[in-house]
Amino acid sequence: MSYIEHYKNQYRWRSWETVYDLLPDMHGQTVLDLGCGVGDQAADFIAQGAYVIGVDMSEAMLREARSKCPENARFIQCDFQNLPDLGVKADGIWCSFAAAYSIDFIPVLTSLKKHIKKSGWLALTEIDNLFGHEPLNEEVKRMFEKYSSQAYKAGWYDFYMGRKLKGYLKKSGYKILNTVILEDREFSFSGPAEEGVIHSWQARFDRMPLLKESCGDRFGDLRKEFLSCLTEEEHQSLCKVYSCIATS
Repeated sequence: MSYIEHYKNQYRWRSWETVYDLLPDMHGQTVLDLGCGVGDQAADFIAQGAYVIGVDMSEAMLREARSKCPENARFIQCDFQNLPDLGVKADGIWCSFAAAYSIDFIPVLTSLKKHIKKSGWLALTEIDNLFGHEPLNEEVKRMFEKYSSQAYKAGWYDFYMGRKLKGYLKKSGYKILNTVILEDREFSFSGPAEEGVIHSWQARFDRMPLLKESCGDRFGDLRKEFLSCLTEEEHQSLCKVYSCIATS
C-alpha cells in the first residue's frame, strides 16, 4: 500500500461529522487547512460552501488534493510552521493530525493569529498515545516508550500531543469553545480491528525506519506482537483522538 493510498483509506475511519457539527456555517467562509494531505477535509468544506487554502509539505499529497478539489481551493507546498503571506485572512483554521510534528507548538499557534480574522475559529485534531493498545507484553511497551521518548527529544514527533492541545491553545491566548474525544475505527476502538485497519498498520510500520532502528533486531517481534494484539477479541485501545475548537 502506497502512503497516498494509506491516507485515502484513513478518511473513512474518522468521525469528522462530530467536529463539523461544532463549527460555524461554512457558506462563504475561507478555511485554511494546515497539513491538508490528500484533501478529504478540504472537499468536505468546499461541499459546505467554503473556499479552502490547503497547505502541505508533500507535493504528491497536494496533487491528489488538487484533483479532488479542482474548484474553490488553492493548495500551497510549504511548512505550516512557517507560513508565507497568503494574501488573505481566513475565517477559520483546520489542522488534523499535523500538530504532533511541531514539538514547540505554542509559537506556531501564536504565529497563526496573523493568518486568521479577529474572533476566527481554530479546530485542531490530534492522536494521543498512538501505540497504547492492550494486551501487549512489557518488553514491547518499553520499546514503544523508548521510541516515543526519542522522537520527542529529537523534535520529530510528539506521540502525546492530543492531550496537550487544550493547554497549548490556552497558553497561546485562544478561548476554548469545545473539546471532544472522537470515535475512531483505526486508532481508538475495542475488540478486533477491521481487515483494512490491519493493512493500514502494516503499511505504517513499513514507513517507520526510525522505529526499526530504535528496536534493532527486536523490531520484527514488536511488529508481530502489535498486529496480533489488534486482532484479539479482548483488544482495548488506550489511544484517543482529541479535537479542540477555539476562537482567536
